[in-house]
Amino acid sequence: MMLSDDKISHTTHMLLKGLLENKLIVPKAEESEVRREIKKTIVNELKIGEDINETVTKKLLSFSKKLVEGSPEWEVLYRKFYEEEEVKKGRK
Repeated sequence: MMLSDDKISHTTHMLLKGLLENKLIVPKAEESEVRREIKKTIVNELKIGEDINETVTKKLLSFSKKLVEGSPEWEVLYRKFYEEEEVKKGRK
């Protein structure tokens, strides 16, 4: 599920604020530039998650034995295939 631009921006501000307050980073660029990079990373990660979800859902729907979405069997296979796709995409 994609987040709204406002929610991503808010998350970005809160994340940067927490990192700075806890002295976990020392930015080498303007804060606005750092926020922009954080936002870009969040959006990219969400997009990868959506792509994986689409791939896994198509895979499950292609089975000759029709699975009921949300059933225990669907959920087990969904998690298995999702993790496999994450490995392929370099997320794990």
